[in-house]
Amino acid sequence: MDVVAAVAMARRVLDEHGLRDWTVVLDRARTRAGVCRAHRREIGLSRPLTALHSEEEVRLTVLHEVAHALVGPEHGHDAVWRERVRRIGGDDRRTLPPTAPRLPGAWTGTCPAGHTVTRHRRPARTSSCTRCSRTWDPRHAFTWERAGS
Repeated sequence: MDVVAAVAMARRVLDEHGLRDWTVVLDRARTRAGVCRAHRREIGLSRPLTALHSEEEVRLTVLHEVAHALVGPEHGHDAVWRERVRRIGGDDRRTLPPTAPRLPGAWTGTCPAGHTVTRHRRPARTSSCTRCSRTWDPRHAFTWERAGS
C-alpha cells in the first residue's frame, strides 16, 4: 500500500475513535507492522512493511494499534483488548497472517539438513534448527552467512 495513503487512513481511523490528539508516524521496523506508543500518544507503522502490505493488511494493523490505544497499555493482548479490537472491526490475532509479505533478513542460517531461517541482525548466540529437533541440539546448529557474502 502507498505509505502516504496508509498514514491518511490511520489518521481517519484515529479520528473516528476519538483519538484526535494522537499522531501517526512511520518508522524503519522490519519485523513488526505497527506499534502503539501510549506514552507518546502515537501509532507507528513500519514504512517498509506498509509498502509491501495490502490495504486490508494495513487496515488490520491500524485497528490492532487503535485498540491498544483505546484500552491502554496495561491490557496487552488480553480479553479486554480482544473484545475491543473485534468491536471496532479488527482481528484479534496478535500478528499478521503468515501469508503477509515479510522482509528477508540479511543473515541466513543453514542447518546440516539444509533447512534455512533468516534474521535481520547477526545472531549473537548459537541456535539450532527447530525442524530437526524441538530442543537445542548441537548436531543441528545453524551456520550463519550474511547476504551477498
